[in-house]
Amino acid sequence: MMLLKDGESGPLVHMLRRRASMAFAGGAYAYPGGGVDPRDDERHVGWAGPTRAWWAKRLGVEETTAQAIVCAAVRETYEEAGVLLAGPAADSVVGDTTGEDWEADRAALVGRELSFAEFLDRRGLVLRSDLLGAWTRWITPEFEPRRYDTWFFVAALPEGQRTRNASTEADRTVWIRPREAAVSYDEGDLLMMPPTIATLRQLIPYATAAEALAAAPERDLTPVLARARLEGDEIVLSWPGHDEFTKHVPNDSPTGGASA
Repeated sequence: MMLLKDGESGPLVHMLRRRASMAFAGGAYAYPGGGVDPRDDERHVGWAGPTRAWWAKRLGVEETTAQAIVCAAVRETYEEAGVLLAGPAADSVVGDTTGEDWEADRAALVGRELSFAEFLDRRGLVLRSDLLGAWTRWITPEFEPRRYDTWFFVAALPEGQRTRNASTEADRTVWIRPREAAVSYDEGDLLMMPPTIATLRQLIPYATAAEALAAAPERDLTPVLARARLEGDEIVLSWPGHDEFTKHVPNDSPTGGASA
């Protein structure tokens, strides 16, 4: 989730730094996020905003899968940043989500002792699917040992809520201007994976969080998937539409062919 709020000179995005000990992308700056909970596609979830059918068409998946993906985006944002895109009704959103009772429920979600549907029911809340927009989709290259099919969403920080580092996977969180973060990446000061820096650059043109959210429905969700090809004695890795990530790797295969 690319969580945004307006600053004096444009929107700021909330980022966390993954602990160096993490097996995947250790030390890299990223957004709150995580995996889909299988229970989120089989239970009734309190829902407001665009329908599950609308989201299924937007994401190009079945309705149950669409529900699980949207639930994952909202749930993980709450689990890792303490921000909840839900409210008592379709036209409201919760305010302060701090306190011992909220923390107990958040910990139960993290431990998968409580499903997101159960959490919403317990709190008398509905998921506000109108508060987020699908931005892009990246799939980890086939040659990577760890593979992920990742959807990126954008949302504005609800009024009255604040972020906090609630993730055990992060050792630092920041609010930063997308352009500033991109410059720091280019200068080698901030480590990021290709999807993260790519999405940051895509946010730079927007003057407000609302503008970015309004642009989301027109975003192309064709998956970005790296390709590998053999050119001479090199293996060329490329990401369609993202030339800055193209890599030329010497082909050390003893047979002279590419390996995957």
